[in-house]
Amino acid sequence: MDYVVQRRIRAISGHLLGDVDREQGSQLETNATAGEFVSGQGYSVVLPEKLQSGKWNVYRSARSPLKLVETYPEHPNIRTLHDNFAYSVDTFRDYKYLGTRIRSDGTVGEYKWMTYGEAGTSRSAVGSGLVYHGIPKGACVGLYFINRPEWLIVDHACAAYSYISVPLYDTLGPDAVKYIVNHATVQAIFCVPQTLSNLLSFLSHMPSVRLVVVVGGADENMPSLPSTSGLEIISYSRLHDEGHINLQPFCPPKPEDIATICYTSGTTGTPKGAVLSHGNLIANVAGSSLVLKFYPSDIYISYLPLAHIYERVNQIAMAHFGVAIGFYQGDNMKLMDDIAALRPTLFCSVPRLYNRIYAGIMNAVKSSGGLREKLFNAAYNAKMQAIANGKTPSPIWDRLVFNKIREKLGGRVRCMTSGASPLSPDVMDFLRVCFGGLVIEGYGMTETSCVISAMDEGDNVTGHVGSPNPSCEVKLVDVPEMNYTSEDQPYPRGEICVRGPIVFRGYYKDDVQTKEVIDEDGWLHTGDIGLWLPGGRLKIIDRKKNIFKLAQGEYIAPEKIENVYAKCKFISQCFIYGDSLNSSLVAVVSVDHESLKAWAASEGIKYDDLQQLCNDPRARAAVLADMDHIGKQAQLRGFEFAKAVTLVLEPFTLENGLLTPTFKVKRPQAKAYFAKAIENMYAELSTTDPSPQRLL
Repeated sequence: MDYVVQRRIRAISGHLLGDVDREQGSQLETNATAGEFVSGQGYSVVLPEKLQSGKWNVYRSARSPLKLVETYPEHPNIRTLHDNFAYSVDTFRDYKYLGTRIRSDGTVGEYKWMTYGEAGTSRSAVGSGLVYHGIPKGACVGLYFINRPEWLIVDHACAAYSYISVPLYDTLGPDAVKYIVNHATVQAIFCVPQTLSNLLSFLSHMPSVRLVVVVGGADENMPSLPSTSGLEIISYSRLHDEGHINLQPFCPPKPEDIATICYTSGTTGTPKGAVLSHGNLIANVAGSSLVLKFYPSDIYISYLPLAHIYERVNQIAMAHFGVAIGFYQGDNMKLMDDIAALRPTLFCSVPRLYNRIYAGIMNAVKSSGGLREKLFNAAYNAKMQAIANGKTPSPIWDRLVFNKIREKLGGRVRCMTSGASPLSPDVMDFLRVCFGGLVIEGYGMTETSCVISAMDEGDNVTGHVGSPNPSCEVKLVDVPEMNYTSEDQPYPRGEICVRGPIVFRGYYKDDVQTKEVIDEDGWLHTGDIGLWLPGGRLKIIDRKKNIFKLAQGEYIAPEKIENVYAKCKFISQCFIYGDSLNSSLVAVVSVDHESLKAWAASEGIKYDDLQQLCNDPRARAAVLADMDHIGKQAQLRGFEFAKAVTLVLEPFTLENGLLTPTFKVKRPQAKAYFAKAIENMYAELSTTDPSPQRLL
C-alpha cells in the first residue's frame, strides 16, 4: 500500500512547478499530450517500425500520430458517401449547392442555384428511377459527360442506392469507352446528346448496357431502338419524373462496399480500374479536413474533370462543409469569364494553369518597364520577405499592386490548392505574394483515393508537398538501381510507399497488376521518388516509372525538366525526349504565340505566318537560349539541358491524344507523334556537336 501511495505522490509531484513559477498562479502543470509532444517535433513523426534495412522510417502526420483517421472526428457516424451527403442535406438544406450559368435556351446569364435540399430530392428521384427501370443493387452506372450538376446528383444517387459509379472520360476515344463499359459490365449510362452520338456507334458491342439516360435531351428527340434489343434510351427528365412518382427507400451501402471504379487512362496500354470503397474516400476527406477547413460561406468553381480523383474528392469535401459549387460553362476558353461571374473563394487547379498565370503576369510586368516594373518588384520583394519571416505583409502593397492581380480570379480567393504534378517553388511564392491567402500544394493518386500528403497551414517553406495525410502512413524504400537509399545525406531518399485506410482495394479484375503495386504488408508502391526534409516534410524528386537512361548512363526524369522549362516565356507546353542511344536531350515546344510574336517584332523579323516563324533558326535559337537561362537558374545538371528544340503551334491536348485527362504528357504517343521532328533534331546535333551522339 505504501508503494502505491508513494507512486501517486511522485506522479502528482511531476506536475508541480518549481519555486520560480509558483508566484505566477497555479502550482499544477499538465504534461504534454502525445499530439502536443509530437507537434513540437515537426509536421510528421517517425514510427517504431523496422524495415528490412533495420531503419526507423515510417512517418505519420503529427496531427494524428497514434491512430490513422478513418472518419470525421466530430462526425464518426459518417462512414459512406451516402452518410456524407445525407448529413449535408440535413444540415445545409436551404443553402446554395449547385450553380450554373447556362439557361434552358442555351444562353449564358448569372449563376442560378439549386439548394442542398433540392439536390437531395433529385438524388432520391434519380436513384428511384434506376430501381424502377430494373437496375439491380450493386450494378455499375457509367457517367459519360463533363462537369455539371447532374453529374453529382447521379453520383449521390449511386451512393444512396448502392450502385457503383464508373466515370467515362468524355475525351476518351470510342475504343477506351467500349473497353471500360464491357470490363466493368456497366448496365446504365448517363450521357449528353454530344456523347450519345458516340455511344450509338458502338452500343451493339456493349451487351451489358440496358439503359441510356440522356442529360439535357428531349424525349421526342430520343432515338428509337427495336424492342428486341433489350436496351432503352430515355431522357434524364423522364427518369427523374418516373423516380419521383415511384420513390423507393434508400439502400445504403456499407463502408467496405465499392463506391466507384476509376479507370486511370495512363500513358500506355488499356485503362486500369482502381476500385475505391466508400471507406477509402471518406477516410481521405476526413484526414484532409484536419489540415484544411471549408465553410458554408465558401464558393468553389468546378472545372477540373470530375472523372479525375482530384476533383471528385474536392466535391466530397465541399458537400460535407456546405460549400456552394458553381460549374464552368464547359469551355476552358471561357473559364476566366465564369470566374469573374462567380467570384470564388476556393480555387483548386493544376500547375499547368498556374504556370500560365505566372508567365502572363511576369511578362506583362517586364514589358511595362520603368516605374511600374520597379514598383512591382519593390512590392513583391517586401511582401515575400514578410511572408518568409512569418509576418503579416503591409496592406499598402495589395492596394497599390496586388489587388488588381487578385481580380483576375474574382478578387475573393482565400485558398488555392495545386495537385496532379509538381508546382515550381517560384510559382508557389508568386501565388502567395500576388493572390494572398492560403496556397497549398498536395500530392496524391487515384490508388490512394487522392491526397497522400499536403502542406500545412502556416508552413512558409516551398519546394515540398507537406506532411502525410492523417489517414495514412508513408515510408521511403531504397531504389539501389537509381542510387536512392535511406543512408543518403543530408536526407534519406527512396520510393514513396503508402499504407492505411485510403489505399484502394486493387485493380478491377486484375490481381496481377494489383500485386505489383501492393506488397504483402499492405504498402502501396507509388513509383515516385521522394526525400524527407527537416520537420517531416515530403519532397518529390523523381519518378521511377518515367525515367530513362542516356547513352552515357545518366538517368533522366523528364517531368522534372519540363517543369523547370515551364517558366520559359516562349513555352506553353514542353516535351523532353531522350534515350539510351543518345547522349543529349531534345525538346518539342508548343510555343506561346504572343511571346513569339513580340520577340519577332523586337528583332525586326518579318514572316508570313507563325508556322514560318517557328521554322526560323533564329526563333529556335532564341527559345533555346531562354531555356538555357531558366535551366541555369534552376541548377539543372549539364546533361539535363535540352540541346535542340522544335517549335510547334499546336498545343498538346486531350483531343490530339498527347495529354492524359490529368494533363500529363502521354510519352509513347508524343514520341510517335513527333518522331520525324525528333529524328531531325538528332541528325542536326550529329553534324553540329562534336561529342558522339550515338553508341556504336
